Parts: sequence; structure tokens; C-alpha cells
Amino acid sequence: MKNQQEELKPGLKQRHLTMISLSGVIGAGLFVGSGIIIGQTGPGAVLSYVLAGVIVVLVMRMLGEMATVNPDTGSFAVYAREGIGEWAGFTTGWLYWFFWVIVIALEATAGAAIIHGWIPSVPVWVISLSLIVLLKLTNIFSVKSFGEFEYWFSITKIISIILFLCLGLLVIFGLLPNIEPPGTSNLLNFGGFIPNGISSVLVGVAIVFHAFVGVEIPAIAAGETSDPVKSVKSALNSVVWRILIFYIGSITVIVTILPWNSASLLKSPFVAVLELLGIPSAAFIMNIVILIALLSCLNSGLYTSSRMLFSLAQKGDAPKPFATVSKNGVPILAVFGSTLFAFISTIFSYISPDKIFFFLVNSSGGVGILVYLSIAVSHLRLRKRMEKENPGIFKIKMWLFPYLTYVTILSMISVLILMAFIDSQRPQFIFTMLFSLIVVCSFFFFRRRKTKYMEKDVHVVPGSANTEKL
Repeated sequence: MKNQQEELKPGLKQRHLTMISLSGVIGAGLFVGSGIIIGQTGPGAVLSYVLAGVIVVLVMRMLGEMATVNPDTGSFAVYAREGIGEWAGFTTGWLYWFFWVIVIALEATAGAAIIHGWIPSVPVWVISLSLIVLLKLTNIFSVKSFGEFEYWFSITKIISIILFLCLGLLVIFGLLPNIEPPGTSNLLNFGGFIPNGISSVLVGVAIVFHAFVGVEIPAIAAGETSDPVKSVKSALNSVVWRILIFYIGSITVIVTILPWNSASLLKSPFVAVLELLGIPSAAFIMNIVILIALLSCLNSGLYTSSRMLFSLAQKGDAPKPFATVSKNGVPILAVFGSTLFAFISTIFSYISPDKIFFFLVNSSGGVGILVYLSIAVSHLRLRKRMEKENPGIFKIKMWLFPYLTYVTILSMISVLILMAFIDSQRPQFIFTMLFSLIVVCSFFFFRRRKTKYMEKDVHVVPGSANTEKL
């Protein structure tokens, strides 16, 4: 039995997890980054989002199958350990932790830039660090406070997207006065649906994939609900329509209403659509929505990274103090540890943006694909074993197993290889592979040291005539 000091308390309610799962894919990447994809791919960007979305849905189905059987806070890092080996659990956990602490730094910097535009007298770095501190407070008080903040962040993001989609559909179907419905002109009249060729769609898949990282958070958070199995089943089952509505729906509306090569679309697609509709202060409104999305991502990043660090400490892969839990059921030292690294990364973004921070950001760039790849491989190994031991244990089952699992694994390997040939993605591929190799090597280094340390301290049972160090 776990020591009480190492147990998280189920403080998240079903409504918290529902909103976390609904908005997990809605980040600044949708509001801003989608314009870059559309500019490179044209209307065919919809296909890039569909293909990347299909891969993510399949991976989440596999994760859901394992998580309903074993809803552990360490989630896929635990499954990698059980399905592939200890080195895989160690590597997956640390890479995922590293990914999120870098995301915290990126989101804090981007959020600070928006706020700095409103209050230019305050330095950007001060705002960045202040945002991290403020959201750290929501995480160290209790998991319920994290859930409550994320609940309202999520509602704001979801309402914004739904209003945007409704306005877009009114334009497309000609239901707004004084605005001519675009029909298919913007989809076909500027070089066709895929103006830059099918290769641009595939390149788009590699870039888009990063935007979907975050849909797996409910599998980690479910361990802090009163009914983990029900919670994770509900959250991960909804991945299909979440991606379909929020991402694919939004991108379809944008490329239908605006020409894909519009300069305003490249700058900010959502602002461009709102300005077309004549909505006053469109840029200001979207900046508020984007800021909320950034704060939500920062909040989730602090939560997720601390829980992964907590799980690593429980397994002996991180310093044991990080497994300590406060009386409110929060792994407070893990929260502080993640915050400290995010702080340091944020400082590097100002004092060494083109060297140290460049390396950190690019080292985390391909982590999402590697983590999802580990989920798929773990599923392939564990499903066969678990089905043999207990055939009726699964609450969610992967479709067409093992064939779709193999297809998904090959698809993600293809995306990784593709990254190596895309100029904008090549640094991420190189640095992520290099950093991953360092993490794998560190596992074997620390395990060997740990083994030597344990061998030194092994004693014969006290009271034996020959009690001595072996």
C-alpha cells in the first residue's frame, strides 16, 4: 500500500474533466498557427488536419483502452514501462515532462507579449514570470482549484469557437445581410483545392501534429477524480468530435470564407474573418481569447508536468522528495520543481533566445510524436498480454486490432522521417532525437550507479554470525 504522503486526492469533479477534455485541443496553435499551415498548403490544409486528427484519434483510442484498465497518474509512461521496458517508461516520462515545461515558457512569453501591448510600461520578462507564479498558485493550493480555473478557461475557449463557427456558417449559407456567400470560389479559384501539390498536405501533417498534443491530459487527470474509469472513458471517447468540430470545422470555415493566400489570413485567420464580418475591435477581442487560451495551456502545463514528475519519483526515476504530497493532496514539490525549470527556460528566452532557448524549444518539438509512438507500441505489447490473462477486462477496445495499431505506428514513423526533410522542422527532428538519446543513455547510467550503490549497502540478516557487507 502507498504511503499516505504519496497519494493524490480525488479533487477533480466530472464537470472539470469534461471541460478539460473538451478544450484540450484548443490552444494558441489553432488561433494563430493555423494561418501558417493554410498559407503553405492552401485549402488542402483541411486534409492535413484530417490526416493528423485520424492518427491522434487512433492513438487516444489505444490510450483509452489501457487507461480504463489502469488509470494511473503516470498514464502512458507507466504503460511504456510495463509494455516496452523500464527504459521506455523513464524516457517517455522525462520527455513528456520536458515538453510541458518548455511549453509553459513559450506560453508565458507569448501571453506576456499580448499583455505588454496593453501595458507597455511593464517589461515583458516581468509579465512572463508573473504569469507563471500566478498560475503556480492555482496548482499548489489544491487540484480542485486547478480544475476550477481550467473549467472557466475552457468554457471561454469553447464559447468563442462555437460563436465563430456559427458566424462562419451564416456567411457560408448566405444568411447574413450585405455579405455575399463565397460558395466554392475560395476553395477552387486560387490554384485549386491543393495549389501546392499533395506533398504540401503531407508536410502540413507533420506541422499540424504538434497542435493536437494535449488531448491526452484527461488520461493523466482522471486519476484524481472519484471515478477514474468512467471519467477517462467519457473524455477519450469524445476525441473524435472534439477534433472534428474545433479544428477541422474552424479550418474549413476559414478557407471557405477567405482566399488562402490572403495576407490578413496569414497574420491571424480568426481576426481576418471577424473583420470581414465587420465586428468592431476584432483584433482586441481575439487577443483576449488567445490570451485565455495561452493561460489555459500554461495552467495545464504546470499541472501535467508536476503529475508526470510525481509519477517518475514514485517509480524511482526522479528524486524521491518529488513524490511528497501536501495535506491537500497536491505533489507540491513536483509543482515547484516544474515551475523552477519553466522559470529558467523563460529567462533563457530573453538572455539567450538564439542559442540555449532555441535548443530547448527544438529539443521538445518532436516529443509529442515520440510519446504517441510509445503509446501505440505499448498498446501493441500490452493488449496481447492482457487479453490472454483476462479477455473481458477492457471497457474500451481498439478498432481492428492489431492492424490499425500497426498502421498508426507506421504513420507516426513516417511523420518523424518527414520532419527530417522539411526545412522548418529539421532542427526539431535533429535536436529531439539528440535529446531523446541523451535521456535514454541517462537511464542506463543512473541505473548502473543505483545498482552499484545498492550492492554496497546489502547486508546479511542482522544477528547472523557472519554479518558483513557483501
